[in-house]
Amino acid sequence: MDLIAILPQIVTMPGAIAILYFERDNPRSAVLWLFLMLIYAPAGLLLYIFYGYSMRLSRPGLRKKERADMFRLGAVSKQKQLCDGTCSLKCGELEHYDNLVELLRSAGAELTAGNEVTIMNSGEEKFRALFEDIRQARSHVHLEYYIIRKDKLGERLIDLLCEKASEGVKVCLLTDGFGTVLKRSDIKRLKESGAELASFFPSLLRHIPLFNARFNHRNHRKIAVIDGEIGYVGGYNIGDEYLGNGPFGKWRDTHLRIRGGAVHDLQIRFMLDWDFAAHTGLEASKIYFPKSPEADGSPVQIVSGGPDRKRSHIQEAYLKLIASAKNRVYLQTPYFIPNESLLDALKSAALSGVDVRIMIPEKIDHIFVHWANLSFLGELIRYGVKAYIYKDGFLHAKTIVVDGEVASIGSANWDIRSMELNFETNAVIYCKKTAIQQEKAFFEDINSCYEWTEEMYAQRTYMMRLKSGISRLFSPLL
Repeated sequence: MDLIAILPQIVTMPGAIAILYFERDNPRSAVLWLFLMLIYAPAGLLLYIFYGYSMRLSRPGLRKKERADMFRLGAVSKQKQLCDGTCSLKCGELEHYDNLVELLRSAGAELTAGNEVTIMNSGEEKFRALFEDIRQARSHVHLEYYIIRKDKLGERLIDLLCEKASEGVKVCLLTDGFGTVLKRSDIKRLKESGAELASFFPSLLRHIPLFNARFNHRNHRKIAVIDGEIGYVGGYNIGDEYLGNGPFGKWRDTHLRIRGGAVHDLQIRFMLDWDFAAHTGLEASKIYFPKSPEADGSPVQIVSGGPDRKRSHIQEAYLKLIASAKNRVYLQTPYFIPNESLLDALKSAALSGVDVRIMIPEKIDHIFVHWANLSFLGELIRYGVKAYIYKDGFLHAKTIVVDGEVASIGSANWDIRSMELNFETNAVIYCKKTAIQQEKAFFEDINSCYEWTEEMYAQRTYMMRLKSGISRLFSPLL
């Protein structure tokens, strides 16, 4: 969670605390309250105008991006169909989820069959596989990450990309302009080796991300496509901390490695984002869309969302997944700040007898988010939802699994920022084997949790209630 994204709240926080602590009918309290508000309110307003309201002024630009994406998507999809012929499939095992398939198809997410899906719940497994696939690349390597750290793992990646680019492999690296600031020496090495780089909504000052007026519209996606045959999508960024070598200790996350037709949809997502950030298009050719081998495997849809869309596609997917549940819904997220629609869907599911379980981390990377998380969970447990607090390191996975039949794994958190402000991508997998594997991982994680019960919520101290109340107040901006 970006610190600068909550500057208006931080600046106005003393005023909010004053409202909670002082009585207005006390003359001295009223004077103090007025003094604080006169000081902090204008500062908060100015920050909102620069960092908040200005984001809305960029809406025409985002609409332009949406139109450009749709135009480009037509040409790219046509080449995809010629190479692969899997633009529309009907799978007999999905009768219960036909409506979900159609909903996501209306968002541009085609259903592809025959996908080999591997769930990776540890950083060692994910980076070992990713780096080996990059080493074996023959044609191209396309990477799109929110964060690439300037540390040992980040340097290993840069070294490998330089090596592959020097061999003649086309390397395209797309990073977020706020989340990633590469070293000047690394940028020089990459360009000299022949790699191409692009930054999504870069900072006004390239190497100082705080001078970025578009912090509310970040590319939060984590996508890799190698030779158009292997794709990665999920929650892991690139950095030592994602191997457990950071301030949080163990890092618990989830990522997917995919082979099959869904890789072509990840390729399309990358190409659209690259076109926008690099201002130059990648040619839609068979190089990027090789024919997928015919094989038994999992049906998958790749669904993306962002502020350049009139609809919140990922929120729609989450709502439909909850509504489709007959027996159980298990979800994990580091940031649980749902809007009213998602809250009501989870309440309705729990009241209908569905076993709804939510897992969040105990360790925090953002104090306000943590207390807001607990506030929303406290509201839900009164409706029968079970809440678990993960205490063995930091839980960063963004997953939901329904009835042991369908799962969604990707980059989107269960918060307003992921639903409305950030650019996100998830994979929806219709496969009992994969879904049950994710359920098993969920129950293994429960062994590292304690349950946040209704009794514990009721016994909160006054200070905990105060923190939760203030954080809940500012939750739409978190």
